[in-house]
Amino acid sequence: MKDQSRRDFLKHSLQAGAASLALSAPLLGTGCSTPSSGPVDAPAVQTGKKFQWKMLTTWPPTLPVIQDGPKLFAQSVKEMSSGRLEIQVYGGGELVPALEAFGAVSQGTAEIGHGASYYWAGKIPAAQFFAAVPFGMNPQQMNAWIISGGGLELWEEIYAPFNLIPLPGGNTAIQMGGWFNKEINSVNDLKGLKMRIPGLGGKVISKAGGSAVLSAGGEIYTNLERGVIDATEWIGPFHDYTMGFYKIAKYYYYPGWHEPGTNLEFFINRPAFEQLPSDLREMVRNAAARVHYWMLCESESRNNLYLQKLVKEENVDLRPFPSEVLEQLRAYSAEVIEEVVQKDAQSRKIHDAYTAFRHQITPWADISERLYYTENL
Repeated sequence: MKDQSRRDFLKHSLQAGAASLALSAPLLGTGCSTPSSGPVDAPAVQTGKKFQWKMLTTWPPTLPVIQDGPKLFAQSVKEMSSGRLEIQVYGGGELVPALEAFGAVSQGTAEIGHGASYYWAGKIPAAQFFAAVPFGMNPQQMNAWIISGGGLELWEEIYAPFNLIPLPGGNTAIQMGGWFNKEINSVNDLKGLKMRIPGLGGKVISKAGGSAVLSAGGEIYTNLERGVIDATEWIGPFHDYTMGFYKIAKYYYYPGWHEPGTNLEFFINRPAFEQLPSDLREMVRNAAARVHYWMLCESESRNNLYLQKLVKEENVDLRPFPSEVLEQLRAYSAEVIEEVVQKDAQSRKIHDAYTAFRHQITPWADISERLYYTENL
């Protein structure tokens, strides 16, 4: 990201001032479906005490937008607090391995992390529902559930035993289906396929007869190039272009059935957060809210530009998944989710809440978004 872009972001963030704090307080407070009408903290007394935090991310250190978000978060907090809270951001592998960030922040090795909750499915199966559900809700629907539909309360509940507080930390927008070195003409073509794909989507690929591989972003290119994996999904055209996958994979498939709007997260060590005075805690919440919104907008603004570069300049073979493949993947997704919720009561509770909210908003989506796209575009 260019320096001017970063300066502009901070300028607009800081201009929001007290009005922004008041506006987004309902967004990020505990429970956060409506503003609290109960007692509030007394005005913070600034003692001049300074805090130094470390942030661990799961992303390659130079990954644009996704890694820029945590950096912008740190700069925004520093500016709003006049330097009272400074946060050093470390990319995946710089301080701890990328996929160990959750445990490190839980244990207090660092105060805050940034990643995607499906990376922690081995520790908390229910966490996957706060990142992406195959054939599930899109970004604005996920935002509505987490922010205004009770989702954040449930998310806080499942992270509490790990001494962590989750906050929404960005959204990738709907993703692409992935890069493949073989054509996918039928579901049989997925059998024996080794694919880098996390979360519930990975379990669906396994159900289809493939092998799901979970690896950090910085390892994907090498693994695909060396044949450790046969296919990979990552994010969308902009990020896939910057990763260079078009150099080593033949086919680029869509849509991203497995991640129709992936929610990212900040996760904060609770004891560290509670040591902050109340005004600094609010600055952390509001910086997270700004980054959450910014990241989705930034991804949306770039994806089509880079899709055209991939197709027109790099001659990428862009293909839709055949409808029969998507239909079978949808059926496998339902089976996978049922297996997860049958084994884990916490997952059942989260999934039931997710599904109830989705059913509640679908009739509106049918006569607004769906009809608009079908009839007007």
